[in-house]
Amino acid sequence: MSRLTGTRPAAARRWGCATAAFLLLLLTVQAAQRADLSGDATAATINHSLTLLQRLQELLQNGNSSDTVLRVRTAAAEEAKVFHTHQLLLSLQSEVFESLLRNQSVITLHEPPETAALFEKFIRYLYCGGVSILLHQAIPLHQLASKYRVWGLQRGVADYMRSHLASESSQGHVVTWYHYAVRIGDAALQETCLQFLAWNLSAVLGSAEWGSVSVELLLLLLERSDLVLHSELELYTAVEGWLSRRQPEGPVAERVLRAIRYPMIAPSQLFRLQAQSAVLARHRAAVQDLLFQAFQFHAASPLHFAKYFDVNCSMFLPRNYLASSWGSQWVINNPARDDRSTSFQTQLGPSSHDAGKRVTWNVLFSPRWLPVSLRPVYSDSVSGAIQPVRIEDGRPRLVITPATSSPDFAGVSFQKTVLVGVRQQGRVVVKHVYSFHQSSDEAADFLAHADLQKRTSEYLIDNSLHLHIIVKPVYHSLIKVKK
Repeated sequence: MSRLTGTRPAAARRWGCATAAFLLLLLTVQAAQRADLSGDATAATINHSLTLLQRLQELLQNGNSSDTVLRVRTAAAEEAKVFHTHQLLLSLQSEVFESLLRNQSVITLHEPPETAALFEKFIRYLYCGGVSILLHQAIPLHQLASKYRVWGLQRGVADYMRSHLASESSQGHVVTWYHYAVRIGDAALQETCLQFLAWNLSAVLGSAEWGSVSVELLLLLLERSDLVLHSELELYTAVEGWLSRRQPEGPVAERVLRAIRYPMIAPSQLFRLQAQSAVLARHRAAVQDLLFQAFQFHAASPLHFAKYFDVNCSMFLPRNYLASSWGSQWVINNPARDDRSTSFQTQLGPSSHDAGKRVTWNVLFSPRWLPVSLRPVYSDSVSGAIQPVRIEDGRPRLVITPATSSPDFAGVSFQKTVLVGVRQQGRVVVKHVYSFHQSSDEAADFLAHADLQKRTSEYLIDNSLHLHIIVKPVYHSLIKVKK
């Protein structure tokens, strides 16, 4: 271990002054270069900034002319990690270090093991302005940046976390990042994590991180109608496993179980759950009314059921189910080329009363549909010539319409949702969701920001557009029958 000094030697002080003078000179030269280049076609820039960064790295690595010593201690380690550094460079990047080093040259910093393990990486960033990062390092590095008020690094790590939600990890990381975002009050990161979890819930349910979901996060997810998963039964099975592992208090377990949308589960599956689920048997009294209502919903026609019960609530609103009875996947190759169409069938509704009824849907995709305001019109100025229209003026359009109408549609409207799958960090995840207004056959903002002409577009996977179209029946309460 290098010898530590409590006083600043004259050579070190001279080095600090020289470094400051050098940096000021560098900035002055760069400003002068920019001024010289303006208006001169023969001007050029000689850039040796990479060499400077290399010299700064060597400065940190060798501790040459160090004027500051940082001792990083953890509760578990007997010896401190020692870093021979330079006050000027630390103070330029961190106002905390600027304050700490104002009257002393040796300081002791107390860090937990996870941040102490990354302290060398953190200091290297202060010298060079760049750092490599892995998934498990994001939180401790963000903690260091926040503690020492290195705002650029803090923003950089937060951006890294938002862009790496889809990355593969053995234990998962999105749930942990969400809980961390809640703890530090980062609303943007919190919402990004929550949306990713909701739109890719099936993958989360089968992962190791599902068991680490907090009660608060679980309840937030269960109240959402935009959850993307195979079926409500899949969600119940995952919730049952969570309750069995976590063993929360009775009121918490009851709140969780009452958030399941039992009318979206077929009667045969509900009977099996009542007979085989230990969790449901333990809390049967808390959800008995919901189970009874679900069986009533399946026994009667939705039109008749709506006369007696309020169906305008989340219990009777389907989530984004991926099962074939709710929609269809559609992969469009070379989507910028021309118009496409397809058709598929869905069950009329989740009620068993409608189990044998199907609705056929026709879908039209147009990559360059032109709004009325941009369509070609004849001009009187040049002998009826047509105004030129650029292809790029059009926008993608998706229209979903039923092939026929039916009296069975009475009391129900259809909510269409389109999921767009993208490839991130080697995985296909849901990145964009478009919901149609109930009275509309298309979404006004569908792929509004997508550039399908570019093969590198984030909306495309191997030059194909991966869509999953979901049709959800939405029931409407009718005039109640007088009792």
